[in-house]
Amino acid sequence: MSLLPTLTEKLARARADLRLGLGVVLSGGGDAVVAIAAEVVDNTRLNDLRALGTLELALTARRAQTLKARAYDGDLARVRVPSDVDRRWVRALADPADDLMHPMKGPLHCARGGNADLHRAALTLAKQAQVLPAILVVRIVGAAKFASDHDLTAIDVDQAADLLHASPAMAEVVHARLPMTVSEAGRLHIFRPEDGSVEHYAVEIGQPARDKPVLARLHSACFTGDILGSLKCDCGPQLNAALAQMAEEGSGVLLYLNQEGRGIGLANKMRAYSLQDQGFDTVEANHRLGFEDDERDFEIGAAILREMGFDQARLLTNNPNKIKMLEHSGITVTERVPLKVGLTRHNEGYLATKARKSGHLL
Repeated sequence: MSLLPTLTEKLARARADLRLGLGVVLSGGGDAVVAIAAEVVDNTRLNDLRALGTLELALTARRAQTLKARAYDGDLARVRVPSDVDRRWVRALADPADDLMHPMKGPLHCARGGNADLHRAALTLAKQAQVLPAILVVRIVGAAKFASDHDLTAIDVDQAADLLHASPAMAEVVHARLPMTVSEAGRLHIFRPEDGSVEHYAVEIGQPARDKPVLARLHSACFTGDILGSLKCDCGPQLNAALAQMAEEGSGVLLYLNQEGRGIGLANKMRAYSLQDQGFDTVEANHRLGFEDDERDFEIGAAILREMGFDQARLLTNNPNKIKMLEHSGITVTERVPLKVGLTRHNEGYLATKARKSGHLL
């Protein structure tokens, strides 16, 4: 029946459920689990999970390293949750906010052996939902019946594997003329992913030719820098400088991608800022939270460029990885156009880290 949700729509539900603190049933390879985000679990649901069987907390290897927990599964650790702890213990393992104040979280006993694919899928969903990548997991029998009895979203991970890791298809919703300070010849395009996630935008200046390399900028949303004028990063100055250069040349496309904080979301970005106040650099803060250096998906930008009719670009960037990802996604980058602006005494350490650890050409 066409009214039934597709697998793409079920995955969108699962992400929303994790953000709400609801359980999600994951199955595959003859196994099944219930997964709940550690960040938002309450004591009632924690106890309900514990009543089902042996409870584990899945953590990324990045977070496990901070906690000195053994990541026997390579990219993740499965920490056994003691029977006498409450949500505060779980939250302390998930959130590094108080790590320096209370460094001893153990002893932590980690599971080894067996299949961790469902734990891995749960962590992927958590990252996509932009909650802390720490998931409470308990094995169950009879995934379909359990999900039906408890009115939970159920995902067959084997069937969803490709969708879980693929960039969503993009469709333009609308575009309209938008005169701006830098150029009266502006047009704003709104693109919506088919998986129901956040929309992304393309600011078109002038009428760039589709058969020539377009001056383009892939700009990740930065509420603090673009809107509030934060001095901790160079995002706001880069946004304004890129638009100004496009206006000066008479044409260009700025893709405004809603991937705040290198893809971890604004709340986690603020957690990273708090860790930076404790003395950690940008990359170290991300790792302590359980994320990689950069969780963004630049295929989204390539998809929008293709949808607009472009297959070549002169890319305004200091980040060589953007060039690699665009070219891997079928966009030929004919030139890297440097964008070196926005250095302040507040962000010089941040920019130095980008150059030293992330390979930015600054």
